[in-house]
Amino acid sequence: MNLTTSQCEALYSLYPQVRSICGDEAFDVDGNKVQYDMNLIQAKVDATAYIAQRAAKYPPITDYIDGVVKGDQTQIDSYITACLAVKAKYPKSK
Repeated sequence: MNLTTSQCEALYSLYPQVRSICGDEAFDVDGNKVQYDMNLIQAKVDATAYIAQRAAKYPPITDYIDGVVKGDQTQIDSYITACLAVKAKYPKSK
């Protein structure tokens, strides 16, 4: 089994002694195998999943900037409303 990119990022974050990952095995700087808790890794991934979900759904920032440059408050408000809807749909984990 190979760890996903998100799982690898969580593993590096939670286990700073890990220097490399091969498949589902983690190793320290000396090449020693590092034991890790997969449930903890997955909990970290699940807790931060909203970040990628939001990023994929937010409207382009250029919509907001265009509204600012044109002085179009309706466009600015529309952008903010769209962002708030995305935040509501993909809330932060507790």
